[in-house]
Amino acid sequence: MFCLIGADDEHRATDSDVPWPEYYARRFVECLGPAEEPGKDQLALYYFDGCPFCVRVLRAIDTLGLEVELRNIYEVSDYLKELRDVRGRTTVPVLRITSANGEDRWMPESADIVRYLQATYGRVAA
Repeated sequence: MFCLIGADDEHRATDSDVPWPEYYARRFVECLGPAEEPGKDQLALYYFDGCPFCVRVLRAIDTLGLEVELRNIYEVSDYLKELRDVRGRTTVPVLRITSANGEDRWMPESADIVRYLQATYGRVAA
């Protein structure tokens, strides 16, 4: 349900010309689909200090021992602008996954990010 609401919010925020069904399908594959070569992906997390949802993702990153570039949107204004330009909004956390071929995937929602990291890079012990 959260994915559906998030996709609808994204569609409106980006003022996309893409029809809703196509946008929705592409958005779910982009966010929840498996990485083709995860070992070659570069990860960057857009976040800010004090955000409880960001803390959830940061803990998973730490537990999994992943190398993720941290991009604090309030310390570096270019990160905030980049997030707004690409996504039409500045809500965080957002994981940017850059594949070996340079293609970017943008994954919002802390629960989705943690689930993706666990499934792709190993499980967090409960």
